[in-house]
Formats: sequence, C-alpha cells, structure tokens
Amino acid sequence: MSLLASISDLPKAITPNDVATRTGPANSVPPMANATPGAAFSKGRRLNIPVPLRRRIPRFATSSLLVAGDIAGYLIAYFLLLPFLPNGSENMVLERAFALTALAAIILYASSALYPGYRIHDHEHLRRRTTASGKVAVIAALGAILLPEGTRLLLPLFGFLGLGLIAQPAMHGVARGLSRRLGIWGERAVIIGSRNRIPALIAHFKDHWQYGIRPESCSLDISELSPDDRPSIALIADDTGSHIAELATLRKTFAEVILLSDTPNVKVAGLRPAEIGGEIGVRLASSGAAANSNLVRRALDLAIAIPAVLVLMPVILIAAAAIYVIDPGPVFFRHAREGLFGKPVHVLKLRTMYRDAEQRLEALFRDNPAAQAEWSTHFKLREDPRVLPVIGHLLRASSIDELPQLVNIIAGEMAFVGPRPFPEYHLSAMDSEFRDKRRSVIPGLTGLWQISERSDANIELQQQLDGFYIDNRSLWFDWHILLSTIPAVLKGKGAC
Repeated sequence: MSLLASISDLPKAITPNDVATRTGPANSVPPMANATPGAAFSKGRRLNIPVPLRRRIPRFATSSLLVAGDIAGYLIAYFLLLPFLPNGSENMVLERAFALTALAAIILYASSALYPGYRIHDHEHLRRRTTASGKVAVIAALGAILLPEGTRLLLPLFGFLGLGLIAQPAMHGVARGLSRRLGIWGERAVIIGSRNRIPALIAHFKDHWQYGIRPESCSLDISELSPDDRPSIALIADDTGSHIAELATLRKTFAEVILLSDTPNVKVAGLRPAEIGGEIGVRLASSGAAANSNLVRRALDLAIAIPAVLVLMPVILIAAAAIYVIDPGPVFFRHAREGLFGKPVHVLKLRTMYRDAEQRLEALFRDNPAAQAEWSTHFKLREDPRVLPVIGHLLRASSIDELPQLVNIIAGEMAFVGPRPFPEYHLSAMDSEFRDKRRSVIPGLTGLWQISERSDANIELQQQLDGFYIDNRSLWFDWHILLSTIPAVLKGKGAC
C-alpha cells in the first residue's frame, strides 16, 4: 500500500475509539490538552493572521514559558548560594557574573533546540543541557582567569551552574505542564502506516505527551483539508523503501515529514530513518559499545557505588534486622543469574521471602490457576504468599532489597544501568536471539523498563524496552535512566 493511499485510508484507520480520551491514569491527557494547540489564540483566524505565523504563536508562547522556567531554576540556584556569598562590591560583581552566565547558558539552550524541544528523547535533553552548561563553564573559567583576582569567581560560578542544572529539570517540567494545560503544548500530527500499528502509536504519543506530538483523528481525506486546518506534521510508521518518489508529494502537503524509528514502548519495524540528532526519528545505533565508554562507565560506577555502600550501610543493617525478627534465618541470599557473555553472576539481595518460598508458590499454583496465568505473563504476583509481611513488601516497593547489589557493582559483575539480571526461569520465556543480545552488555541495578513500567511490564514489553536500551546505549542514556530511577522508586509504580 502506498503512502498516499495510507493518507486516504486515515478516516478508517483512525477512529474515535482509537483516540478516545482516557481518564484515570496519571499520564492521561486532560480535556484542556485535547484542544488543538493554539486554541487560546484562535482569535487570530478572525484577524486574518497568516497560517505560518499563527502556528508559530503557540510555539513562541511555549518557548517563553520554558525560558522562564530555566530562569527560575537559576534564581533558585542563586538563593541557595546567597548565604555563602560575600557582601559589598564583590557581591555585585558576582551577581553580574551570574546574570551573564545564565544568559549565555539560555542562549546555548536555544541554539541546541531545547525551546520548545519537541520530538527529542529525554536523555538527549540531558546531554544538550549539560553540554551547553559545560561550554558556559569553560568560557566563564577563561574569563575569570583573565580578570584581576578573577579566580575567586570560579567556585561560585561553577556552583551556580551546577545547582542550576539540578533545579532546571523540575522547573522545565512545571513549564511543560503549564503549557499543556493552556493547550499550547505540542504540534498537530497525523500518523501514516498500517491500520494495526496506528492505534498503538496514537496511544503512545498521548501517554508520552512530552514529545510534543499531538496525533489526531480525521473525518476527511487529508488532501481535502485546507492548509489552515491540516496537521503540520506527518509521522510515517511504514517501510518507505519503495515509496521514495511519494515523499516529495508528502513534503508539499505537510510542513514536516518524520520517519519514525522504534521508541522505548512502541516497536516500529522496517524503517531505515537517518540520524537526526536524538529525535524520535533517530536511526537505531549499533549494539557495540566503544571501549572508552565502557571505561568511563566503570569509573563512574565505582565513584558512585563505593560512597553509596558506606552511606547506605545503616539502612541495609536495619532492614536485615527486621527480616530476622519476622523470619529468623539468613537475611541475605545470593542467586545465580546470567551476566555478560553468559557468565554467571551471583546477585546479592536482602531476603524478602519466607525460607520455604518455593513450597508456598507450588501450593498456590495448585489451588489458583489465575495466579499461575499471572506468573506466566509477568513472573511476579501482586498477591504473593512468599513475601514476608510488612517488611517484605516495604523493601520491594522501595527497592531497598536491591541495595546489597552495590557490592556486585564494585566487584565488576554488574553496572548501575543495564538490563536486569533475570533468573533462568524468566530468561527461558525469551527467545534465544534476544538472550544473546542481553548477554552482549553487563547487567544493571536499574534499567529502562524499571523506570517506565517496573513490574507491570510483560515479557514482550520487557524484551522491547531492554532491546531499545541496548541498541541506543550511551552514557547520556545511562544518566537519564539513573536520574529517573529515584522518582520511579518513590512513586512505587508497578512494584510488588
């Protein structure tokens, strides 16, 4: 089926049921957000504002809110540093240096397409933001060195930039959420592809609204819509190899045509998009990792794991004592899992189950076929008779039971980020090709499916998420996953 035919079939492929607004889940789109972006500026139609300009108004308003959010982040950094700053004229010099530093960083953010930053993966946002701040830090350091006694400015400036990087993502999220509620976040888009693929992609972009994609249903043929009412973006979720000639026509019809690549939650097979810098159409990277990247990962793992063991040791010991009180016996256990190149890894954990856990599980399966089916799908049970009362669920929900694996990280058997080392019974449900793929990287304490789905993911989705991570593995992606693990654990979504 040709791409142009796909456009004609859109009224059949995208039905109101496919895009019905879902209520309840935290990620669902509120009624305000379902409005056409720029609805707040609809008066422009009566004022005869040109279509390109009218479409830029919501984008400009969103970018302005994001800039305000970043300024607020720097203000937070300033007020946190204020008690440590000197008084008098030296303080005035620092304030001016802070202002110039913040202005330079925001200009670099803008040049890195972070305003509004649509269609960029979160780890790419982190990379671009950190890179821009690093450039500003280098320029500030050179300027301070050239000034008389300017070296006194270095530490405050570095602290200002560092605290700003920490505060800005939260303020950036607030600005995104406000833009969404105002109905100005995102750009209208139509998805072109096979009928069985379109509903999943529509649901994906509605749930992951941060990408700035607003998929729509259509009651008319796209070609019959005026440029005023037509979505500005076409997302192609189909193999375009035999339709190159039609792409020129699509480019005349839409302001942008994007060839989708696989996303963490939706697999779009058969595409060969080009590298476009970390956006949702980015070409999948090869699974091989450079040796120098692995060395940097190892150094970072040790730099974090060794202090973390010392700081968290009291928490581990308290948890171990609580386990012993409820069910006397060994409080730690080591379980053989599959690691890099298939080498066994003896994963260390706090015991959260009764010592006769296997017998309890077998008894449950004999009496409860529904529990057997749940286990076959997720290899976890929401109501698990093996788990110790109170302390077992608490340790699992908070992931404290995983903290002893810091020892595995120090020993080099695991990393902070990577596919989780699963038991053999779990791996046996996966196909052999994917198991070979998992063996190509070192297993991790946390991973992509832990921060997105946690234990709610079934086998198919676990494979898809882990496969996406392995194909797109990078230091920035690792940092994104590591930083996202904390809110995921605090929310306790999917934990059991």
